[in-house]
Amino acid sequence: QVRLVESGGGLVQAGGSLRLSCAASVSIFGFDIMGWYRQAPGKQRDMVATITSDGTTNYANSVKGRFTISRDNAKNTVYLQMNSLKPEDTAVYYCNAKPTLYTPSWWGQGTQVTVSS
Repeated sequence: QVRLVESGGGLVQAGGSLRLSCAASVSIFGFDIMGWYRQAPGKQRDMVATITSDGTTNYANSVKGRFTISRDNAKNTVYLQMNSLKPEDTAVYYCNAKPTLYTPSWWGQGTQVTVSS
């Protein structure tokens, strides 16, 4: 079982920055994909950014150029640096770990990000 704990959320003004962290209870060295998703009230959970085991990244169009995902395998941690935040970025942000393409993924409990205008 993989436990994921997110941190770093909070309240920030538009244009500000936050850095989210996701600490895993096991080594993520060989995990195929680590990612961040978000869910706003009344909306579905959407992919924000993912990073593969070889460092390939993928971003939602709405965050390209503003958000950066990274992973530190030595610390079993994935980060999401969020710059130039907008009110529409307000959501609960969830960390996701997918050990292989053929196994179920694991979710963290989420961290709230609120961007005021």
